[in-house]
Amino acid sequence: MGWFQKTYNRIKKGKKKIDVPDGLWTKCTNCSEIIYNKTLDENFRVCPKCGYHFYIGAWKRIEITLDEGSFIQYNSSLPSVNPLNFPGYEEKLKKGKGKTGLDEAILIGEGKIEGKQVAIAVTDFGFMGGSMGLVMGERIVFIADKAAEKNIPLIIISGSGGGARMHEGVVSLMQMAKVASAIGEFKSKGGLYISVLTNPTMGGAMASFASIGDIIIAEPGALLGFAGPRVIKQTIKQQMPKGFQRSESLIKHGMIDMVVERAKIRPTLNKLLDFLVF
Repeated sequence: MGWFQKTYNRIKKGKKKIDVPDGLWTKCTNCSEIIYNKTLDENFRVCPKCGYHFYIGAWKRIEITLDEGSFIQYNSSLPSVNPLNFPGYEEKLKKGKGKTGLDEAILIGEGKIEGKQVAIAVTDFGFMGGSMGLVMGERIVFIADKAAEKNIPLIIISGSGGGARMHEGVVSLMQMAKVASAIGEFKSKGGLYISVLTNPTMGGAMASFASIGDIIIAEPGALLGFAGPRVIKQTIKQQMPKGFQRSESLIKHGMIDMVVERAKIRPTLNKLLDFLVF
């Protein structure tokens, strides 16, 4: 039995505390299982005991979705702005950049899945909750137009818990209509749009681009909706049913098409592209 397994067993049995270097273990948010980080990474950041899907950033999404070395990033120089001179907004943007390595809450470009060319966008909850701002909207419009121009499928992977970004006021709010219009135009030309929903996809993202895919795939247990369950509970003064607004509930009610484990999303996308396009 190795050192890590011995340490793990001691922790589980509540024996004398052992000094363990930081960054080796993660406690599952759902089941409280203590997971060796290398094991968690090898399992696509999914708890091997209960299947809880941990947050992963946009660059990691690109890595596990596209063929290695195939991603070409677009429009990375479009700067975020503070049109209302909202106090502290620049600091929040700076914090988001430091946390995610992105210059905004979305990453766009094109790449390949098993050799099949696709346009792709990924939003990142780590950057101000993945909220919708001017730059995010413009980038989605750009990638939808690029997909139409090149006649390739469009995939958007959403991890946006925030709604329209209040720091930008109506400039942000109008992006919901703008991106929906751009994607609608792309689809009207015969383009295939696949929307992949991850935990959480809420607010302005769900009310615009995330919910209008030709095919909508969701990771297990993802929180999906517009207003959150606590807000709805406070509004209607009723207890929400178990699993309310989770992927498994939405598929039962016909709101999404598939619930797919993270490790199977790339193979699933490949099969859909084979069947519907290539």
